[in-house]
Amino acid sequence: MNKKRILPNMMAIVAMCFLFVGFNSHAQEKWTAPSSADNLVNPLKGDAGAAASGKRTYRMLCVICHGAKGKGDGMGGAGLTPKPTDFTDSDVQAQTDGALYWKLTEGRSPMASYKTALPEKKRWELINYIRTLKK
Repeated sequence: MNKKRILPNMMAIVAMCFLFVGFNSHAQEKWTAPSSADNLVNPLKGDAGAAASGKRTYRMLCVICHGAKGKGDGMGGAGLTPKPTDFTDSDVQAQTDGALYWKLTEGRSPMASYKTALPEKKRWELINYIRTLKK
């Protein structure tokens, strides 16, 4: 092995890890939607068809990180900080539809924003599906 080549590479990896941790300083902070989000009304609340459509969207976009049952245990989320949300958790289920919708819309690293990627209706359908994941 050439120690002269390995040492700089290892130092670069360590430096990148410190940079990553520094840029994710909110990693341990609780993610709270603004109180105004609680005023957002779910136009599809109680619509079973919307929940079924939300499930299809969830399987395409969310299952990789949040897992098949919404427990935050998907393969793609294993190395993420913060860890993907466990949608079955009572603290998550206690949030208003508006707060969950706001988080889905705005995103927060490493969670993507779906503001432009998904139409409003699809985002509300996802909220309806997430409501079916209660423990």
